[in-house]
Amino acid sequence: MRVVVNGEDRTLPEGATVADVVRSLDLGSEPRGVAVAVDREVVVRGAWATTVLREGAHVEVLGAIGGGR
Repeated sequence: MRVVVNGEDRTLPEGATVADVVRSLDLGSEPRGVAVAVDREVVVRGAWATTVLREGAHVEVLGAIGGGR
């Protein structure tokens, strides 16, 4: 199945979940400060493992960046 992750085409197995995508990005076993949206809808962390992606889905994985004064 083909999806777009952070603007890049990816091929994932059928039945892949949001959690699978996050794991593939090597953000650590318990990534902190990470938010995910699928087709512009935020997916809460508790639903990552059960949110199955569909063909052509657009997934955005965003990480918080500290800074400021």
